[in-house]
Amino acid sequence: MPERLGRYTLRLERPAGVLGFAAVAGKKEGEGPLGAAFDRVYPDADLGEASWEKAEARMQGDALRTALDKAGLSPAQLDCVLAGDLLNQCISSTFGLREFGVPFLGQYGACSTMAQALGLAALLVECGAAGRCAAVTSSHFCTAERQFRTPLEYGGQRAPTAQWTVTGAGAALLGPGGAPRVQAVTFGRMRDLGVKDASNMGAAMAPAAAQTLCDFWRDTGTGPQEYDLILTGDLGAVGSALLRDLLRREGLDPGGRLQDCGLWIFDRAAQDVHAGGSGCGCSAAVLCSAVLQGMQAGRWRRVLFCGTGALMSPTSSQQGESIPGIAHAVLLEARGD
Repeated sequence: MPERLGRYTLRLERPAGVLGFAAVAGKKEGEGPLGAAFDRVYPDADLGEASWEKAEARMQGDALRTALDKAGLSPAQLDCVLAGDLLNQCISSTFGLREFGVPFLGQYGACSTMAQALGLAALLVECGAAGRCAAVTSSHFCTAERQFRTPLEYGGQRAPTAQWTVTGAGAALLGPGGAPRVQAVTFGRMRDLGVKDASNMGAAMAPAAAQTLCDFWRDTGTGPQEYDLILTGDLGAVGSALLRDLLRREGLDPGGRLQDCGLWIFDRAAQDVHAGGSGCGCSAAVLCSAVLQGMQAGRWRRVLFCGTGALMSPTSSQQGESIPGIAHAVLLEARGD
């Protein structure tokens, strides 16, 4: 059973390991700095489907199927799949994964969904409730714009603080004996400082990221310097700057260890993405490509993955509600010490 450290963190006594992983991405993402790391890059936003929503659902299925193939596993060997996305009722996950015939647990944590799903999957494996689990998430620029903002045909001008929803999906398979291993999980508390601008999600999420990271370090008796990479997902340029300021106020300076998936996936100087990337598929695609590949290659040994989410909906925004932020932290280690 997991051991509780402090108030908010769970340490796994029998850590679940990564058995396989895969990431798929859209054309714009494939043209970015991580393009070569993705298992598949699609040539257009439609993926040959009749709608953008169907295209996003297909990405989830493709990501999971590729991860299973790389691990030499079949869907029947999975005991559970935890999956989520940004669309109402998580239709990308339900329609994308329905054909696999695997017990399904839908997840919603906005852009923090991959960290949430990964942490829960690791706990299911660690306590023996499941032998193998999959964590899968996705997002799509066109589906997110249609749901949360304005139709693409409207051609509205984007604010400088806005982030570009990533078209992509990631899948990670967890089970005993794999590597890297999930060593600890901190499920975050919601934080709401009154930000109402849906075009500035980084500002809404940064306080939650700072809170969760401080909770994790306090519970574990560690600090930023003890980790090779501290990766948020996805605060973008605005939220990342705010997070550094909030951590400095706590006497913490992560230096170059602190990075953000939303700033890794695009080249902001060459690609018109304003403050960077966002969406459930952003951190999932980055984690399930460059990060896990780097850990397997020995580039990083200890990675603290902190997924961040803006828990808003079109209805809450239209009614003038502020945006609660959430962040979940998952500690990945190349080998269990």
